[in-house]
Amino acid sequence: MARALTKETILKNVNLVRSFKELYTNPLDETAERYSRLTEGLTENVRFFSSPGRAELIGNHTDHNHGLVIASSIDLDVACAVNKTDSDTVTVCSEGFEPFTVNVFDTPVDPSAFGTSRAILCGVLQGFKVRGYKVGGFVAHCHSTIFKGAGVSSSSAFELLLCEILDALYNGDKIDFATKAIISRFAENVYFGKPSGLMDQLTIARGGVSYMNFANEIPDSENAPWNFDDLSLVIINCGGDHCNLTDEYAAIRYEMNEVAGFFGKEVLAEVEEKDFFAALAELKSKYSGRAVLRSMHFFDENNRVKQAVQALNDNDKDRFLSLVTASGLSSYTLLQNCYPVGDTVQDVPFGLAICSHHPDTLAVRVHGGGFAGTILSVVETQKLDSYTNYMKKIFGNTNVFGIKIRPYGAIEIK
Repeated sequence: MARALTKETILKNVNLVRSFKELYTNPLDETAERYSRLTEGLTENVRFFSSPGRAELIGNHTDHNHGLVIASSIDLDVACAVNKTDSDTVTVCSEGFEPFTVNVFDTPVDPSAFGTSRAILCGVLQGFKVRGYKVGGFVAHCHSTIFKGAGVSSSSAFELLLCEILDALYNGDKIDFATKAIISRFAENVYFGKPSGLMDQLTIARGGVSYMNFANEIPDSENAPWNFDDLSLVIINCGGDHCNLTDEYAAIRYEMNEVAGFFGKEVLAEVEEKDFFAALAELKSKYSGRAVLRSMHFFDENNRVKQAVQALNDNDKDRFLSLVTASGLSSYTLLQNCYPVGDTVQDVPFGLAICSHHPDTLAVRVHGGGFAGTILSVVETQKLDSYTNYMKKIFGNTNVFGIKIRPYGAIEIK
């Protein structure tokens, strides 16, 4: 089947080339070939979209108690070529997956479809309709470089991609990023069947490095500068399975809320830090030591996030990196989310130890929910290849990913 745009045609488009250079660190020729491949079978009025994954930089398990977080969009993404149609159907063709079609006016919740891309599409369409936004037909050809199962939010990236397409094609690019994030969370919670907060969607919708305060139902967020282009992030999937860890995650929130209840509050963000530390003796006599330690992590982590934002504003790289590592140490010793109770394999502690002993590691911490899965380390970009090659020998070629922070969220590439 013929391609609507050849690689050579794309490379001659000055605007596309400029955008590709801003979005991607891989060779321009490869990016042009990728997008050309996506136009196969489409017409020449094709439009391009991109939606990134995300990494949590600092602020571990603070959002559910209305705390502070710094997260960023990354240069792994879902790329998409789109033709607008006059039909009432949306067809999505993703490389490596079976294509599917949805009628934009037939989007009921279907529990049998939980966990599928079809469910996400139906949820986003419904989210648009109930808010009075326009929907309509299109054909989308997608390719993702976002690895699944490593805590970088592949589902949220797809949700925001669909929001961006519908906004651009049918709503005049008028929908603000926070509304798109809320629609995406609705799709994830109600249609995809995954209970989640708003951090992933908000980070991907805004783009760049986001500083978020979860005190309100719609978190306050602002961009923080990122002037450390000589640094790369490395996500390492250490192993383990999240499927049986729901109780471990729930216990963190429950224990923090339990301590907040001592002060007559629902969440720790409503408790004065000085009152918490003044009441340590009473808290220890009333609650488990772990609950108190986890609450201590919450207050310490919030302070680290504030200091990290200041370090970014001051362009103080060493300070920022030291705070990321301190966050990881607090997660390990106070929050205690690096391995589940009774686990003797301890994949995450093993990964943290390996990275900590490597001379090129500038910072390291558990990434995301913890107990199993991934860790995040930071290295100089010039040492990235040798570093990832070493880690691949230990963790496997498909479990180590070098990434860069991307300045843009979900966008149409114009």
